[in-house]
Amino acid sequence: MGTEAATKARPDLDAGLARLGYAAFRPGQREAIETLLTRGRLLLVAPTGGGKSLIYQLPASLLPGTSLVISPLVALMNDQVRSLEARSVPATFLAATLDAAEMRLRMARLAAGAYKLVYVAPERLAFPGFRGLLHEIHPPLLAIDEAHCISEWGHDFRPEYLQIGELIEELTPSLVVACTATATPVVRDEILARLGLGPDTPQLVRGFARPNLALRAVEVGAERERHAQVDALLQEALGAPGAGRGAAIVYAMTRRSADDEGERLRAAGWLAGAYHAGMDGPSRQRVQSAFIERRLEVVVATNAFGMGIDRPDVRAVVHLGPPGSIEAYYQEVGRAGRDGADAWGLLLVSPADMPLRRRLLERGGDGGPTPPSVVEHKWGMFLELLRWAEGGSCRHDSILRYFDDEAETLQGCGRCDVCRSLVEEPGADQEQATLVVRKALSAVARVHRRFGIGAAVKLLRGTSDPRLERAGLHQTPTFGALRERSEDWLLRLLRRCVTAGFVDFTPGERPVALLTEAGRAVMKAERPARLVLPPLAAVKPAPGARPRREVPQPDADALGAQDAVLFEALRHQRLLIARAQSLPPFVVAADRTLREIARARPRTLAELKLVHGIGEAKAGRYGQGFLDVVARAGPGPA
Repeated sequence: MGTEAATKARPDLDAGLARLGYAAFRPGQREAIETLLTRGRLLLVAPTGGGKSLIYQLPASLLPGTSLVISPLVALMNDQVRSLEARSVPATFLAATLDAAEMRLRMARLAAGAYKLVYVAPERLAFPGFRGLLHEIHPPLLAIDEAHCISEWGHDFRPEYLQIGELIEELTPSLVVACTATATPVVRDEILARLGLGPDTPQLVRGFARPNLALRAVEVGAERERHAQVDALLQEALGAPGAGRGAAIVYAMTRRSADDEGERLRAAGWLAGAYHAGMDGPSRQRVQSAFIERRLEVVVATNAFGMGIDRPDVRAVVHLGPPGSIEAYYQEVGRAGRDGADAWGLLLVSPADMPLRRRLLERGGDGGPTPPSVVEHKWGMFLELLRWAEGGSCRHDSILRYFDDEAETLQGCGRCDVCRSLVEEPGADQEQATLVVRKALSAVARVHRRFGIGAAVKLLRGTSDPRLERAGLHQTPTFGALRERSEDWLLRLLRRCVTAGFVDFTPGERPVALLTEAGRAVMKAERPARLVLPPLAAVKPAPGARPRREVPQPDADALGAQDAVLFEALRHQRLLIARAQSLPPFVVAADRTLREIARARPRTLAELKLVHGIGEAKAGRYGQGFLDVVARAGPGPA
């Protein structure tokens, strides 16, 4: 159908909006619906609470027939069905929670055309009877909610989502919309590839700016520091227990820590509860209901808590440790301040987070080994979050650029810890900084595959240690090479070397440090360090005080206008390769790699191999295709 014909056939959106009881569209909603109606396909990326459901509910309420919505959460399906019925739109949901008689009744009514929308969990697609019924009713619109769940290497993969692409191919619905709250360019490409949608599918990314959130990241050491930071933020955001100023969510990395922190906060007087997958269903439901009904002020939970929670007065979200990715972090911290009022997000990091996360990744969700390619991809996602935590520019702008939402950058939110504490400071001596980094890497080379980074710190400080003495390392020139720096400062420096890709950890239950090829090249002065040193004033802030200031560093993801155009062309090429070879797009090339190609604009395979993430094998398989895209783009900005 051509654009003109589609426009003539388009339903009256304003009249439909009024019938649903809304006075006006939110920013971007009309554009999204019109794009869907005109192009027939749409990938919509907008944060939770941003009004994504209207994008498919409004067209479905106006189109003939019954539209299909695939959603992973029964609670959300139930809420949306009740909301639609209250607006006189007949809708239902099908899930395993229904008894057999109710399921038969709803299936019969669905076959009779009694509904405008039917919500189903992805598991329902495995039932032949249901698939056959879908062929009979032939839904005019198919919506996939939480579409990032189809990404096998994402932070919330659900295997049942892999059936959806086959379903789209079978039903050939006129309209298909995939919605997600968190998806980087590489995940968006994977969504399109696995759904079988073309690389020309329109992608709308908007609504990520949350300037009412004051984001902070603070490094902590001892457990008492962690407790002090949590207590200080709860006091700042909620006042005292029982003050009635809202609620907070505290995310813990393990079930045990969720229980322990919940008990500690209860002892401090807060109406607090724990929530995690180790609890039975009724217990979890009691905690969730108490929180929604405002009988709890604080919930301490693993990431099992939060999806479908729509309490607008959550004033603070605290992470006791870093989650697995920026996507997971921003989805979780975004549960604060849904009412638009001031809210806070606090991320606590510690030196133990890196080896712990590596061990958890290798162990896998079911206790079995995880494929090395998946471990490396998820490890890279985790390092992106740590780079963000270390960052020296506005935290909001860094996240918006990470999600490729350049249009909504704030040029400084004025509320995050970096914006509040950043002051003018003379530029660091880059030559001296490079020398310091090379000394640090030489210490890692000495302990390579033998000891952890703690031993490298002692080596640099010249601290007596039996391990170093047994290995003879106390007699090397590296012993005491940076004795003028504190252990805390050196540990922060080596963590930055890990996030920069110069240092890594060995697999196994007891990871030890290793020097990567990139790190060896920096150590030997074969490539520049390109690493900003931690600030010398690395004193932990007192509870309630402003977090430590970081030295400004450039945003590695920011692209100029011409380079951004080339980056999108390279993404298109990556998606074509991924679909042709049935590979996830990140296996072809990571976003970081494509951004570096866009900046460097290599002309030969030799130049391409200098880009991060391009080795001999990838250069041979995919290199010429990327070079052709660069050649067509022409020279970059002067």
